[in-house]
This record gives sequence, structure tokens and C-alpha cells, in this order.
Amino acid sequence: MKDQKKIFLNAGELLSRVRLRKPLVHHLTNWVTIYDCANIVKVAGASPVMAHAPEEAAAMSSLASSLVLNIGTLDAGLIESMKLAAASANRKKIPVILDVCGAGATDFRTSKCLELIDQAKIGIIKGNASEIAAVAGEAVLTKGVDSTEILQDHAEIAKKMARKHKCTVVITGEKDVISNGRKTYLISNGHIMMSDIVGTGCMAASCIGAFIAVEKDLVYAASSALLCFEIAAELASRRAKGPASFKAQLFDCLYKLNNNHIKKLQKIERI
Repeated sequence: MKDQKKIFLNAGELLSRVRLRKPLVHHLTNWVTIYDCANIVKVAGASPVMAHAPEEAAAMSSLASSLVLNIGTLDAGLIESMKLAAASANRKKIPVILDVCGAGATDFRTSKCLELIDQAKIGIIKGNASEIAAVAGEAVLTKGVDSTEILQDHAEIAKKMARKHKCTVVITGEKDVISNGRKTYLISNGHIMMSDIVGTGCMAASCIGAFIAVEKDLVYAASSALLCFEIAAELASRRAKGPASFKAQLFDCLYKLNNNHIKKLQKIERI
């Protein structure tokens, strides 16, 4: 990754916008982490709703300001509900984020991600490096929902996939990559303890869902959401005694996050 340039992103302004507008963020998400996803959206200042039934998924999407899809605990019925919800969101021009949780672990999981991407307008495709590489057609094997080592340049994978699908791609990890194929950001915030609890990736997608509900520039929105979430994680790590208290502090620190924290701690570069 060459030509890195440190920048300042006004993520605090977007966080304030979320808190002021309290947008409705519709989820069809991972049963393992659904409670945490709802809470992270709530403490960020937005309003979560989790409506999975095919009888109401489309109607609920039409009422929301953004749609979060997460395939972490997928089945065929849930995928059909996701398609209905995404089609409704597309008709209303409501932004959609797809978390390709566990893509690459099984052919079923990967193929259903590609179905969603092909059949709906997905604004943001988000995952860890191995998940995104799998959906991009790279030869990788995902270990459950954990990332495996990817030797390819993450930024180049993100740029290529973003251009192909005319979307924004988010690769989370030790360093996050956010790209729409034209502009690409690298974020170095966060804390190692995030990998010691289940669901931080899902929560990150939900945070992004809250921010895209109030900002049309999806690269700006996704980058701002990750900065706020990961700076909150850094602050939480200072108070935590272990993974359980870290998780509780993560909610508290995002709830109390202010623009001074963000300006002081953000680590973002354009590459």
C-alpha cells in the first residue's frame, strides 16, 4: 500500500447526526449476535428493529432508513426474506449493507452471498479479509466466521470488488480497508480484545447501518462508523479487566463518545 496520506475525517459530525435523527435501522441478522447488534445501534443513537419474517420483511424495510443483512446464521428461508427486504429497500432508495459473515466456509454460504449481490443493489459489502476474498472469487478457506490469512493486498481486493459490483467494500481487521474503487481509506483504530468476544464484526456492520442511514456518501459513512466504533473499543480497553467487562465498556464508551475523543484518537489514511 503506497502513497499513504493521513487525513482528518469529521466522524463526530456524523455521530451527532445519528443521535439527532435517531434513524430506524432494519436488520435481518445473525441469531448469535442479534442482541448485541440491537444494543450497539441503540447506544450509537439510532433505533434498531429486527424483522425476519417474510410476511413483514419488505414492509419493515420500507419504513426504515437503512437495511443491514448478515448471513451469519443463514438458512434458505432467511435468504428469501433478505431478498424481499432488499427489493423493498431498493424501491425506496434505502441503503443496504451486506455482512458476508462466514463466506468461504461452505459453498452454500458463499453462493447465497453472491445471489444477494446479483439480485439486489447492495451499497456496502462488508466482511473480514477471507470472507471478502471468498466472495470476490479468490481461492481461500474461511475457518467458521474467523478470518484466515490472505496474502493478496487487501486494498486491491476491495478496489477490484467495488468496481465490479459498483458498491463500497469494507474489509475489517487489524487495519480496515474501505473503498468504492475510486477512493480508499485505511483505518488503524481498534483493540486486540475485540477478537476475544463474539460479535464485534456483526456490531461493526450494524454501526455502519446507523451511519449510512444519515449520509449518502457510503465511504464517508462507513469510515466514520468504524472510527467511532473502534475508538470506543480503545477507550473500553483502558477500563476493562477482561472480555466480559470489555464488552460492557464498549457499549458505555460508544454511548459517551464525543468529538474530542474522535479528533484525538482517529487513525485514518487515504491510500
